[in-house]
Amino acid sequence: MAQTYKMYINGEWIDSDSGETFTRLNPATLETIGEFQKGDEKDIDKAVDVAEDAFEIWSEMPAPKRGEILFKIAQLLQKNKEELAKIVTIEMGKVLMEARGDVQEAIDMTFLMAGEGRRLFGKTTTSELKDKFAMATRRPLGVVGLITPWNFPIAIPSWKIMPALICGNTVVFKPSSNTPLCAIKFVEILEKAGIPKGVINLVTGPGSTAGMHLVGHKKVRGISFTGHRDTGAEILRIAGIKKVGLELGGKNPIIIMDDADLNLALDGVIWGGYGTTGQRCTAASRVIIHEKIKNKFEKMLVERIKKLKLGNGLYAKTDIGPLVNQAAQDKSKSYVDIGLKESAKLLIGGHIPKIKGYFFEPTLFSNCSIDMRIAQEEIFGPVVSLITTKNLNEAIEIANSVEYGLSSAIYTNNIRNAFKAIEKLEAGITYVNASTVGAEVHLPFGGVKYSGTAREGGWAAIEEFSELKTVYFDYSGKLQKAQIDID
Repeated sequence: MAQTYKMYINGEWIDSDSGETFTRLNPATLETIGEFQKGDEKDIDKAVDVAEDAFEIWSEMPAPKRGEILFKIAQLLQKNKEELAKIVTIEMGKVLMEARGDVQEAIDMTFLMAGEGRRLFGKTTTSELKDKFAMATRRPLGVVGLITPWNFPIAIPSWKIMPALICGNTVVFKPSSNTPLCAIKFVEILEKAGIPKGVINLVTGPGSTAGMHLVGHKKVRGISFTGHRDTGAEILRIAGIKKVGLELGGKNPIIIMDDADLNLALDGVIWGGYGTTGQRCTAASRVIIHEKIKNKFEKMLVERIKKLKLGNGLYAKTDIGPLVNQAAQDKSKSYVDIGLKESAKLLIGGHIPKIKGYFFEPTLFSNCSIDMRIAQEEIFGPVVSLITTKNLNEAIEIANSVEYGLSSAIYTNNIRNAFKAIEKLEAGITYVNASTVGAEVHLPFGGVKYSGTAREGGWAAIEEFSELKTVYFDYSGKLQKAQIDID
């Protein structure tokens, strides 16, 4: 019999108000992982209320002391890295090597934000008046609602929770219903590290009810969401006047110029297009290839794809794990059908293999045009489109032709090409001679256009989860009127 897990509110593991649960399956084996609480609006109300009550104590705790708790969390994440990685693989499917990276990212982010407890920099500046001091300090927002996706079920929660906590906010955490166990294990570590009651609260359940109620809650002063673009647009409509940060996906290009190291580019395309089974917002689903090397690179890529092995991510020989669920598998198949109808050339893959689990063959289309749906829309599966270009200007035009602008990459040995791409590519991130995936936690992460509004990671994360208060000290001993009394 499958274990039934609980939610975490006010320092206690409890059932949902409705008493209802939902089932989560292992996408590789279709075995039941467990039963999870189907939280609703009443559970969100309860979590927000206790987070509001806890805010005063937590925000008044000196930030270095908050940092000490985060250091303990980071150490516990290190200690439990392998166990957490296996849970990531079991629950969402990515291969164990990548799952370890998922947890390591959380470790790195937590250590980074723990150190921010001794910074949280504001600014001091000069005043236009005599005997007057001016500065800006950082203050927490209050109660924040954090809504996270399933594809990085340990890393992305850490990108939101840790900066929120170090800034002095209290948290209501609503994870994806595809990865509730990862969220539970993550919060268990925070509890073990000594996080005070009410500071972190976990509600599992549907995004359409629990999630959207959190978004619109009047006591919630900030929302951070990573997920689908359409959901992000709905969040903006519902949120009201509060701080909202959105990370909403991408249709990321890798440009390969005729002077590129093709073996290096090949590694980047395989990793970017098929790593995590294409289930990354930074996945490289478009390869924009110079016409002079197109045929050669195409053959190299097909031969490499043939060697990729599908299977359970816990097995050492597996290169590509399953998609997260049946809907994702059906979506990948539907886009293959769309590509064929659009007259793209299917070079390899395109089928659901006859094995148990939500697997899909790594797929490559060639002879794609800029206006094809497979070259415009985010698929979130192992489907890559090759688009031919004559020169760098055209390559950049193709790269910028989509509504998204998250990550981008160029492979070239020409420094002029590299710097022109950095300047002209409409993306929040540009890699030179590396693939579009991977982020270092001390640098900002985020996109432009329909890829969202947020910048997470590094100093930008502190800005996302705090607000500035401007402070003036007038020690002149008289009433001074700015812009009026200046002598």
